[in-house]
Amino acid sequence: MPPIMIRLAPLFHDLAVLQRDMPIPVWGTAAAGDAVEVTLAGVAAQVIAGPEGRWLVRLPPLPAGGPYELVAALADGSDQRAVAREVLIGEVWLCSGQSNMEWKLAQVDPDAGVSADSELPQVRLLAVGNQAGLGRKDGIAGTWQVCSARSLASFSAVAGWFGRTLHRDLAVPVGLICNAWGGTRVQTWMSREALMQDPYGRDDVRHYEGYVHAAAGLAPGEYVSLADWERRGAPQDTGNRGLAEGWAAADFDDATWPVMPVPSRWQQQGHPGSGVLWFRRSVAIPSAWAGRDLELRLGSIDKHDDTWVAGERVGGLSWDAGPNSWCTPRVYTVPGRLVRADGLLHVAVRARSHAFDGGMIGPGVELRVAPVGEPEPAVSLAGPWRWRVEQDWGAVSVPGFPWGPGNPNAPYTLFDSRIAPLIPYALRGAIWYQGESNSSEPEHYQRLLTGMIRDWRRAWGQGDFPFLQVQLANYANTPPNERGRWAALRDAQLRTLAEPATGMAVAIDIGESGDIHPPDKRSVGQRLARWALATTYGRGGVPSGPLYADAGVEPGGRMRIRFTHGSGLRTRDGRPPCQVLIAGLDRAFVPAETAIIGDTLVAWHPRILRPAAVRYAWADDPVGCNLEGGNGLPASPFRTDAW
Repeated sequence: MPPIMIRLAPLFHDLAVLQRDMPIPVWGTAAAGDAVEVTLAGVAAQVIAGPEGRWLVRLPPLPAGGPYELVAALADGSDQRAVAREVLIGEVWLCSGQSNMEWKLAQVDPDAGVSADSELPQVRLLAVGNQAGLGRKDGIAGTWQVCSARSLASFSAVAGWFGRTLHRDLAVPVGLICNAWGGTRVQTWMSREALMQDPYGRDDVRHYEGYVHAAAGLAPGEYVSLADWERRGAPQDTGNRGLAEGWAAADFDDATWPVMPVPSRWQQQGHPGSGVLWFRRSVAIPSAWAGRDLELRLGSIDKHDDTWVAGERVGGLSWDAGPNSWCTPRVYTVPGRLVRADGLLHVAVRARSHAFDGGMIGPGVELRVAPVGEPEPAVSLAGPWRWRVEQDWGAVSVPGFPWGPGNPNAPYTLFDSRIAPLIPYALRGAIWYQGESNSSEPEHYQRLLTGMIRDWRRAWGQGDFPFLQVQLANYANTPPNERGRWAALRDAQLRTLAEPATGMAVAIDIGESGDIHPPDKRSVGQRLARWALATTYGRGGVPSGPLYADAGVEPGGRMRIRFTHGSGLRTRDGRPPCQVLIAGLDRAFVPAETAIIGDTLVAWHPRILRPAAVRYAWADDPVGCNLEGGNGLPASPFRTDAW
């Protein structure tokens, strides 16, 4: 039998960033009983591998610096060793949550990575690959990368802007571990131990484990996950009839096809269900582009596509692209031989959507074409496109999914699969963008999120490390039976700030009414960094906009609201504060009259002599909320009541 090789855990490989100024845990595997010596930056520590071959050492705190070699070697003098090269010591942050944290820079701002601050060799990025299953995992999929235009494009936009801002101000290496999964609830990121301490979480665990360990398998028509349903139960493409009938050809006559504005969702433009739809457009381009390769940008296409130019396929995404194909911007190269001197470019898109929405959904700024390597000036492709239905699948109902093995939303699944393998990697803190998937249960969210924060801190054993979250942005398309719950969930997020060393970036001013994934990720990342710089790193300044502190009733039927971080309280448009409601003991809220006096907000109503509560921006998608601090950052929505 060959000897067991010494190995470092998957987190410790070339280009890694280790946390400065605190003990540095390093772990891996060797043969049981082997003496292992770990060295880094001139310091060393030894340990004996346990009965299963696992070992862990803690190196003493080290200042920022590097690059270094991290070496794990057998202490018996043999030549067995594992080496991680180009390792830096600096600031390490865990970046977690659901899709708004996962959202890549290329999905919201395709050109933002190509800038003066995108080539940053001292900023390192690690994206944890998706894995979910039963039992705690030992390792993760993913490798450290140097921050560059290319790596930023495929990395979390929020995390990237957060890390770049920290590096600019601190001038030390920064390591970002993005560990996010779209559509996930807070319960899946908590350990079983933590969930069992909460009555609501305990019910989740009992339901899940009762299913997982039941003797019977899936019932007919049951699917374990969305991916399982997509493979076995969703409508399937029956063949490309449109291509056979010439719908991709440059000279096809589409004059009788109706017109649809692009970007848009086809359910809102004349086709209510799922299916396969074709889109065609002939766009005028400069004759000087003839014979040159072009970069065709079509924005996101929900969910899959095949795209032709002048009758030749130039690209497409299918099932193989994974669950996020619906929100991945399409960028295809048009060969120069298809670019004719007649000044017209003939584009045809076959879009397929088997559930939920469908269409060429943009955003509009991404729909454009230009010569490769010369993004400006570009020709916009937003506007009217001809369209036709090839396959009509009707209204598709997506079933519910039992929390079986592999379902990323099952209780404690992502803690076991995605958090446990990172522990106890030393880090400065965590940033968190999540809550959309818990919007139907806001009454439990403050307790659950507080439990998760304490759970992570317990597991890491580093004390109360900073935990900074993003408050949900404004959003209008909530289901009718859940309207008002986004406001309640924002309030739950605000109230978790009672936990020590927590912070929050308010995003109520930068959302999109019709898009649950607002594109302004730069402001979110920079606001998180502002809080970290002001508090974690003691750089001074006000970390956020005004946050509700307390309220009192004054003579004359007025309520005065005081704020934390309320210095310089004002409105961004100079008008009186908007979206302020006031209620008496009857709990009937009406629009309030308002004034700013000093750093406080005063609200009243002439018919309410005994006010009992005030609410600000209390809606899923509040329009015109204008309260901000002297630093220009928005005030958080709030309520003074607990009704």
